[in-house]
Amino acid sequence: MTQTYPLHPQLLADCHRLGCLSATHLLLHRNAAVLWFILVPEADLANLLDLPAAQREAVLADCKRISDYLVGTLAYPKVNVAWIGNLVPALHVHVIGRRPGDPCWPKPVWGHLETVRAYSAHEIRTIRDTLETAGLSF
Repeated sequence: MTQTYPLHPQLLADCHRLGCLSATHLLLHRNAAVLWFILVPEADLANLLDLPAAQREAVLADCKRISDYLVGTLAYPKVNVAWIGNLVPALHVHVIGRRPGDPCWPKPVWGHLETVRAYSAHEIRTIRDTLETAGLSF
């Protein structure tokens, strides 16, 4: 994984770049209304299931690590995972912490998240720190 990998411009516009996990670039969606990570493998393919088996398993392992962080460290009762890619053609996986009472519960965030809140620089540092404390290295 290289920090200089060219991410799709829409992903860069919509997200904070946190760093690299073992198989993906880890992004944090700019809307702090829900804790929404986006994982981007270095691949020219559009579909997760088209990745070579080893790379696909590594990407899913990174998704599992983020899910474990959301559930185990932050006590989210539900994690939504999706790789839709209808608007952004670059392969990416959404991993979103969900709980009753979040701004669009129980509906999916896509098309239902009307609340908009930006992260402060302190909040982004705190998320990075808690990810590292939970054993996710960048």
